[in-house]
Amino acid sequence: MKVIFLNRYFHPDISATSQMLSSLAFHLAAQGTEVHVITSRQRYDDPAAVLPLQEGINGVHVHRVRTSRFGRGTLAGRALDYGSFYLSASLRLLGLAGLGDVVVAKTDPPLISVPAAFVARLRGARLVNWLQDVFPEAAERMAIPTFFTGGILRGLRNHSLRQAAANVVLGERMAAVIRTISGPGTVNVIPNWADGDTLVPIDPSESVMRKAWGLEEKFVVAYSGNMGRAHEFDTILAAASAVRGDRRIAFLFIGGGFRRGTIEKQVNARSL
Repeated sequence: MKVIFLNRYFHPDISATSQMLSSLAFHLAAQGTEVHVITSRQRYDDPAAVLPLQEGINGVHVHRVRTSRFGRGTLAGRALDYGSFYLSASLRLLGLAGLGDVVVAKTDPPLISVPAAFVARLRGARLVNWLQDVFPEAAERMAIPTFFTGGILRGLRNHSLRQAAANVVLGERMAAVIRTISGPGTVNVIPNWADGDTLVPIDPSESVMRKAWGLEEKFVVAYSGNMGRAHEFDTILAAASAVRGDRRIAFLFIGGGFRRGTIEKQVNARSL
């Protein structure tokens, strides 16, 4: 039996979905499972990157497919990148999956479960959907125009959730949404994790980052990750405004995304 993961990003990319997938894939391979990953040749923050088409990393067989490279700058460009990945990844999965294999579809790009469900059924494999997001519901709540909101695509998404042997979600609120679509029997809650052997507490005086960034004596409120359309920053900016005069406190933002420019403008406008 093979376990085959589908996600646009994988090690050495350091985006969130890549880190979670890489951690699990390497662990399963170390336990003796035959693990394959179908992914793109890009990095999350570098659409021009050209990673090797085939590679073995820590016992994991990595299959990188060719896609368009418009990046995350516009919704249209992102949609074209999604579409090319759907096609290339599905064709690669069709040649790789076999009877009894487990196909694990993540949610980058959204709705990758739809072609994964079709190929898994065709090849006699079992499908597991590992959901980091719920689309198109998330886009609809933010009033973002997207080709994912059509009734036909929603029906196909729902079918892929019902066909799955398991749907893995991050928390109970998410589980409640998915249960209304797939039924209760296949929904499993597995929160995202961190590597406790790699990420360990250290004394602030030993932090290289604190010294490099002049934060040795500061109480640091940090946000690290995507500053995307779905993320809310008014609360943390309001908190920073409320303690503006206290030089002992520093607010640290690490990352990029659609809302980074807005955050920078607000920092300037509020004299933070």
